Amino acid sequence: MSTAPRQRRSWTRAVMGTQVSLHLRGHRVDTDPAVEPAVAAVFGHLRTADELFSTYRPDSQVSAIRRDELPRDRWHPWVTEVVALCEEARERTDGYFDPWRLPGGFDPSGLVKGWAVENAAAHLARLCGYDHYLNAGGDIAARVHTARAPAWRVGVEDPGDPAAFLAVLDLRTGGLATSGTAARGAHIVDPHTGRHTSNLLSVTVTGPTLLWADVFATAAFARGGNVTRWITALAPGYEVAALARAP
Repeated sequence: MSTAPRQRRSWTRAVMGTQVSLHLRGHRVDTDPAVEPAVAAVFGHLRTADELFSTYRPDSQVSAIRRDELPRDRWHPWVTEVVALCEEARERTDGYFDPWRLPGGFDPSGLVKGWAVENAAAHLARLCGYDHYLNAGGDIAARVHTARAPAWRVGVEDPGDPAAFLAVLDLRTGGLATSGTAARGAHIVDPHTGRHTSNLLSVTVTGPTLLWADVFATAAFARGGNVTRWITALAPGYEVAALARAP
């Protein structure tokens, strides 16, 4: 039996209403004492984000804001940051991302997961010489530490056939986000009309940051139409990497 150390490890936890998986590659991943504390910090960060932002938890700050029970001067600093980012996202997407015009009240979920995953992955920066891949229900933050390191291979699920892929993509350093109907059904609406998009099943966006890939994927799905051209013009450096249209 081989006793050679592994060069890759993975962890999976249920957080933020989904399965979150973390993968690390590196020559000392089995023995480096800094690995486990960094991994714990990643999942701890995501649990705190869920406690603050979940619309399903009545004790979250977002739920209190939706009930108009939490004045701005009592907001957690993360909530203040996310609200400012939501305002910026609304401007950058011509209002197709607008968490204030959704059924049920303010809902920043289309930004929060990407923001939280990206910031959680920053805890891995203390690890020297490792590649990482953090996937929260299809929102992925990735990094490879050298040009010679292989890319992470990402399969984008076909919403019409869960056993098939729309595409298999190479992801090096940056983010990938998918918005669509596969996991939660028709839950994304066009904020301008209040209606569900009818001509798309999923949109996958890649780019330098997961936060904005997530925002642009949500906005593109809400908008519909020629989203590939729209994203390219809206946000240089970001692109639609996979797209499924309704039959």
